[in-house]
Amino acid sequence: MARKKKKAAKKAKRRGKKAPADLIISKSRTKNSVGLRISGDFYAALDVAVRDMIAGAEARAASNNRGTLRPHDL
Repeated sequence: MARKKKKAAKKAKRRGKKAPADLIISKSRTKNSVGLRISGDFYAALDVAVRDMIAGAEARAASNNRGTLRPHDL
């Protein structure tokens, strides 16, 4: 009986895991779209670049008194 409880607890822990540091980008989609190998730290750098682009677009939209991001904000 105790074995079943331990196994159930382990499964619950595995299900609750999220992507490390909540990346905006998808590692698998990035890897599939590139014809080269990708180093492990590339994903974090790409995530920072995307977050910077979004922050810049957000600032531009706010300075234009808009609440919606548009493609030209990038």
